[in-house]
Amino acid sequence: VYRAIGQPQEALTYYQQALTISREVRDRRGEAATLNNIGGVYGAIGEPQEALTYYQQALTIRREVADRTGEATTLNSIGLVYSAIGKPQEALTYYQQALPIRQEVADRTGEATTLNSIGLV
Repeated sequence: VYRAIGQPQEALTYYQQALTISREVRDRRGEAATLNNIGGVYGAIGEPQEALTYYQQALTIRREVADRTGEATTLNSIGLVYSAIGKPQEALTYYQQALPIRQEVADRTGEATTLNSIGLV
């Protein structure tokens, strides 16, 4: 909610608490989702390197736990960061990794999102 209403620092406070708990209870999927959300906040406030740091951590975990849908989401998010910072080739690399996963898991909405991202690049 704090992210949605434009209070990113408050959002980060709660995400950090959630991250701590996810790690304590060894909820790897929850940890990855929270890392991804933190990356999204940093991307939204114009800190792309920080966003990439969190997205890369999320991607590693999503691959470890075989969360293919989450993996595609994170790959697309990484692509968005690279696109935003003027690195279209890097963006395409991540989108092209996300697309077949979206197709594999029959995520048609995600597939459309990734195709749109590729088109924008």
